[in-house]
Amino acid sequence: MDELIKFLNVTIFQEERLVIGDLSVEVKKGEFVYLLGKTGSGKSSFLKTLYGDLPIVGGTGSVCGYDLTNLKQREIPFLRRKLGIVFQDFQLLGDRSVYNNLRFVMQATGWRDETKIRERINEVIRKVNLDGKETKMPHELSGGEQQRVSIARALVNDPEVILADEPTGNLDPETSEEILRILKQLSDSGRAVLFATHDMMVYNKFRSRTLNFENGKVREEA
Repeated sequence: MDELIKFLNVTIFQEERLVIGDLSVEVKKGEFVYLLGKTGSGKSSFLKTLYGDLPIVGGTGSVCGYDLTNLKQREIPFLRRKLGIVFQDFQLLGDRSVYNNLRFVMQATGWRDETKIRERINEVIRKVNLDGKETKMPHELSGGEQQRVSIARALVNDPEVILADEPTGNLDPETSEEILRILKQLSDSGRAVLFATHDMMVYNKFRSRTLNFENGKVREEA
């Protein structure tokens, strides 16, 4: 199945407020898709729906084989193992090294074999170009390095889809381009990457398929 995300006539509410109406979209393996729009336009709400944090009120939706329309609470942790989530503010544990930030997530998602944990951490550290930083604490890293740790954390369970919510929002232009390049490489490896941003400078560095969020609607740009 090439389709990892499929929404048909979906309606999304944030509490009582209609955020997005009549959304139909499909995302396949290896696609890099921008979610463009101002703050409050519904990009984050769409991502929250994908990882089971907001319910679908109308229409039908599925992600990585999970039916979001009838998603049960006990299924959410299993759905999230198929997804890698990267936030704007890194959300690293400040009292743990890079290695132990990754190890903590892995243990929380069921990894037990320390040899396999070490091998996987070394693998994702290499992918995000952080070799030699394993023992560093988050405060010893630059903003760009911290965001690369959060990408590594998103990769540990080998997700099918990466959801990046304003991942370059706190970074300078050069570092933003570096993060964008890493995420693009991940889509080239077969994962679907959804990259939410309102930064047109980042967007213009590398054009790709685009969903525009505006006034409760989502419009695809060719």
